Amino acid sequence: MRFSDEFLAEVKDRNDIVDVISPYVDLRVRGPIATGLCPFHNEKTPSFTVYINTQSYYCFGCGSGGDAIIFIKNIENLDYSEAVTFLADRSGIAMPADGYDDGVAKLRRRILEANREAAKFFHNNLFTNEGKAGLDYFLGRGLTIETIRHFGLGYAPDRWDALIKHMKSKGYSETELLQADLAKKTQKGNVIDTYRNRAIFPIIDLRGGVIAFGGRVLDDSKPKYVNTSDTLVYKKSQGVFALNFAKRGTGKALILCEGYMDVIAYHQAGFTNAVAGLGTAFTPEQAKLLSKYAEEIILSYDSDEAGQKATRKAIGILSKTPLRIKVAKLSGGKDPDEIIKKYGREHMQKILANAVGDIEFDLQRTKADFDLTSSDGKVAYLDRAVDILASFRNPIQWDVYASKLSDELGVSKEAIVVQIEKASRQRLRRNRRDSFSKAASFNDEALKQVNPERYRNITAAKAEETLIASLLQNPDFYCKIKDKLSDDDFATQLNLKIYKLIAKKIEENRSIDITYFSQDLSDKEIGYLVRLETMRENLGNTVKECFDCIKRMKEEKRERERKEPAQMTDDEWAAQFKAIPHN
Repeated sequence: MRFSDEFLAEVKDRNDIVDVISPYVDLRVRGPIATGLCPFHNEKTPSFTVYINTQSYYCFGCGSGGDAIIFIKNIENLDYSEAVTFLADRSGIAMPADGYDDGVAKLRRRILEANREAAKFFHNNLFTNEGKAGLDYFLGRGLTIETIRHFGLGYAPDRWDALIKHMKSKGYSETELLQADLAKKTQKGNVIDTYRNRAIFPIIDLRGGVIAFGGRVLDDSKPKYVNTSDTLVYKKSQGVFALNFAKRGTGKALILCEGYMDVIAYHQAGFTNAVAGLGTAFTPEQAKLLSKYAEEIILSYDSDEAGQKATRKAIGILSKTPLRIKVAKLSGGKDPDEIIKKYGREHMQKILANAVGDIEFDLQRTKADFDLTSSDGKVAYLDRAVDILASFRNPIQWDVYASKLSDELGVSKEAIVVQIEKASRQRLRRNRRDSFSKAASFNDEALKQVNPERYRNITAAKAEETLIASLLQNPDFYCKIKDKLSDDDFATQLNLKIYKLIAKKIEENRSIDITYFSQDLSDKEIGYLVRLETMRENLGNTVKECFDCIKRMKEEKRERERKEPAQMTDDEWAAQFKAIPHN
């Protein structure tokens, strides 16, 4: 749906960008800007900058940028129309009543509606004769009917087209079912149900919409799980199972598990703050989402080697967020589901209460790799322990763990602290250097992706960028330079595209605010445009500067048009010699 500039202006005016972004990013406001850690890529040094005066943002690390609408679009995984609707609803603005419906937005709604109908079908089927196998599976796993209904669990019949027939009777087409990944096309071209003879776990988002499903076999056959692929409404790297329930729980901690059944077992036992990541591995996007709803994460992965490996990986991801991290040491079973069944809630409560911090977990795991009865083993372990502690720049933690290591190994606490401080300084210098290098290369790569021609014509491109930045700040300059410039003076198509959009808006006496370009440029192109806007502090803001840019662009154009001898025809080669003056 295309919106008028007037409507977008009202949405923008009623949604201050700092207020919009603050629930997602911990911003530090300093005068006309606010900074924080970018929610769109992992970083330890803040490069995400909000410009309060222009109501825009830009990340100098990954190159993402835009206005409040673009931010909501990307952080909430919406399309542009839905992001506008989100902010309009947030501020009590009525949407335009023009009767027009965006095709993508309509398809998203149909997928959500289809998922909800499929969830009802699977759940209701659980209580039929055909679904008895599914109900017996859940009851055999110790779940109550109340829990089964609470999570909307279901069963997919052991037929090729049970769901397809039901959904068609409700008015859904095969195309819509394929788009929702409720159906799949075989190599022979037949359309069949995605889920057959499986226990079904619906995945529900924070707004209560059914966005995907997980289907588990009832025996030990493979594959154990079939999960919804990414769709218009679902990205498995961003989803968290049961967060719709856990976010309402009391306290500031969330329990992070490996799978659906562990979460459900926790909830049934009264631990309603349990959640699980979706997909094969925990992701930075899921970590950022959890950090919005908790201050502490208790990792409760399986006790086997694979579970411990996943725990270490999750710690590495979570350590890049403000969350406090603890690790539950499971005892009495391989996973929470098994332990709760065997020993009950009180036993699990003690396990959670005795969860150790991430430092303690790392030290305990590392200790097992060394022979502490030998001097060499003690030194090697201390070297590794010092490195672990140096990664946490907290003198109180250093003091506590240095005391423990001293008592345990018979080494002076002072000597351990000296080594930690030295290692910390070295790490800090290295991290600063690496962060700067990484941010620079990350941003450089982002620019290459959005404007690849820039690096083949760097001098001309920089002149183009300066010219566009000048026009963004001084639109009145346009009437003085427009006749001095033609389309073929531009070396990069993106800069030409942006220049022409700016020129059109100026000629139509319309605003050239970033917001009004969002419907004509991609998200990456909007980020690029915001980057040009951030150049304002380095501009001379003079017409002469614009003329200098145009002169440089024309000079570079002549250079590009100059052919190499090997590319010239015989006539062109001869003409070049005629042009050379002879003494």
